Amino acid sequence: MKKLCLVTAFLVASATPALAGGQEGSIGVGAEVSLAAVPSSLGGGVSMNFDAGMFHVGGFLGLADGEGDDNTNIFVGGRFYYHVHSTLSSDFGIGGGLSLASIDTPLDRQTNLFIEPGFQIRTFLGGGNVALSFTGGITIGVADAGGVALGGQVTGIAGVHYYFF
Repeated sequence: MKKLCLVTAFLVASATPALAGGQEGSIGVGAEVSLAAVPSSLGGGVSMNFDAGMFHVGGFLGLADGEGDDNTNIFVGGRFYYHVHSTLSSDFGIGGGLSLASIDTPLDRQTNLFIEPGFQIRTFLGGGNVALSFTGGITIGVADAGGVALGGQVTGIAGVHYYFF
């Protein structure tokens, strides 16, 4: 019985907890969509993140080309978030992004540039490979885009990514 207890204690002590996100060198692929009530820098698109442990960087690309001429919309951008706090299954990061939206309008093409300081919360499900995220903060429109929006869900972005490590 003593040997069984010693073996069990050794196995428990030597087991390392499964890291769920924030794992250095992991790459996540997925999709993000804007929760904004008005058009913003991101309508929706595919995205990719690189998690370096203490921070993660990512980019996204969205394309919408409806039937007919002169109606192609392109969304592209990048983001950086420094992890202020992390647990085994979540992290909270501050940072922001830069987004470009090229939108066809009835009269001409608009090139909207957005500066987006804010925060991102990620939670990792199950074994840690699937991450759900919510991003919020301030959106500052420059170039053809004008104005500022401040809020939670109003200027938020939701995403899901699968991390390979």
